[in-house]
Amino acid sequence: MSHYQQAPEGKDPELWEVAKKRASFKGHLISYVIVNGFLWAMWYFSGHRIYNGSSIPWPLWTTLGWGIGLAFHFAGAYVFPKINSVEREYQKLKNKQ
Repeated sequence: MSHYQQAPEGKDPELWEVAKKRASFKGHLISYVIVNGFLWAMWYFSGHRIYNGSSIPWPLWTTLGWGIGLAFHFAGAYVFPKINSVEREYQKLKNKQ
């Protein structure tokens, strides 16, 4: 898995890991916008169909559910980027020996 690859020579390993997390989040965000935009467009152009007597648009559920995962991904990339880093965990294990 690419998450465990070492930083290229001459690059700070911690900064490299943070950069990978942020790049991963940006890719996730692009997917989120494209897919949810498509779902909302599909809902809109299908005549705003209401199913099961509910007035809640059905794409709202995918937007909210996926949005929660996206929020956690954002937090891991920008708010707490060094938490759970592979290097930190490795050092903890090494220090226990």
